[in-house]
Amino acid sequence: MDYILQPWPWYVTGPLIALVMFTLIYFGKTFGMSSNLRTFCAIGGAGKKVSFFNINWRDYKWNLIVVLGAVIGGFIAQFYLSEPANIDLNPKTIESLNALGFNNVGKSLLPPELYSLDSIFSIKNLAILIIGGFLVGFGTRYAGGCTSGHAITGISSLQLPSLIAVIGFFIGGLVMIHLLFPLIFG
Repeated sequence: MDYILQPWPWYVTGPLIALVMFTLIYFGKTFGMSSNLRTFCAIGGAGKKVSFFNINWRDYKWNLIVVLGAVIGGFIAQFYLSEPANIDLNPKTIESLNALGFNNVGKSLLPPELYSLDSIFSIKNLAILIIGGFLVGFGTRYAGGCTSGHAITGISSLQLPSLIAVIGFFIGGLVMIHLLFPLIFG
């Protein structure tokens, strides 16, 4: 059990990801979470209003198992395979987050200042969730896929647009955390 609870080394996880990718490529499939949103919309009948969603969702139902596995795996990892432990953060990061009003930094992965029920239903955090969700959805559609799809499937199949998209994701993350995050929470 100790082996499962510890972070797995790259030489175990890397080949496992490669094995999954070789299998998907062999069967002519691609991996990505955002494509499931299109499938869910098609199941809900959005294809009657918007041609983008006018697809045969049954052709993509195999990928819905990925979503189900992510939800079940996340539940199992959180409630059965997690040991409460402090997160080892750089002292400068802790200092910066404390200055922005985050208490108990490093005590949990999801800070209650953002993810508690009281926080979610505040006007500010609700606006952040709605605007952020819209931007993620728009960006995913505009980039032709999500981070996992581009970083795992796109780069492993040597697609230049995926490499450019992943570089853009990293630049966007740096801009967010160093420029926008202090403005929003400062």
